[in-house]
Amino acid sequence: MRLADIVIPDTPAARGALEVATAYCSPALLNHSVRAYLWAAAYGAMNGVAFDAELLYVAAMMHDIGLVKEFDSHTVPFEEAGGHVAWVFAAGAGWPVERRVRASEVVVRHMWDEVDVEQDPEGHLLELSTGLDISGRRPEDWPAGLRAEVLDRYPRLGLGPEFTACFRDQAERKPGSLAGRFVRAGVAERIAANPLDR
Repeated sequence: MRLADIVIPDTPAARGALEVATAYCSPALLNHSVRAYLWAAAYGAMNGVAFDAELLYVAAMMHDIGLVKEFDSHTVPFEEAGGHVAWVFAAGAGWPVERRVRASEVVVRHMWDEVDVEQDPEGHLLELSTGLDISGRRPEDWPAGLRAEVLDRYPRLGLGPEFTACFRDQAERKPGSLAGRFVRAGVAERIAANPLDR
């Protein structure tokens, strides 16, 4: 599997989602969102997981949008805020209600410990890919050559410290959130030890 083998959907919704992420995310968070899709799509292709590439791509671009100041919510966890943004974006893209709900679900579920591949292949793939990109979980599931190519094309740009600061802020303001739980469980140490940063 090489970077050139990964299909990036070329649809109005996919292009729009990238435009939104580019406009609102920091360079590090934008590259993280792109990598989240690439890792997810590669894993799906390599492991025979059938998935909707457009849905996965839109969800990947939106999955951390709730961390940026313009969409940060003081009432719900960032992944839920991002799910709402994904639903609204999908409505604007003309997606039917069921597909808007799916976009929201995938964004919310990326924070789960595990997502059932049979029930939600896109959520499963995004949960795996963000686990790799943020805390370095299971890097051996992706070929070393692919990892090197993706990181060269979409560098990390100091994602670790930036993301740790975002999570600590979320945890302080929303201690009952999953981000709060992750901070208390030592996510900062896992982020700092991510082998993708070596």
